[in-house]
Amino acid sequence: MPETPRPVFRKSSYSGSITQNCVEVAAVPGFTAVRDSAHPELGHLTFPVAEWRAFLTGLKTGSL
Repeated sequence: MPETPRPVFRKSSYSGSITQNCVEVAAVPGFTAVRDSAHPELGHLTFPVAEWRAFLTGLKTGSL
């Protein structure tokens, strides 16, 4: 069985440097993975790309 590559996380541009409340995101084929940068050992959540885009759009437009 081929090994699944590990997601390469990057800190969200919306995460501030003043607080420790930061998230990291990674592109996974067909999905976006999200994790808490303070506790990466706890794993990550994955969201289908379309749902992640809708979430970000909602944040940007203020509808959430």
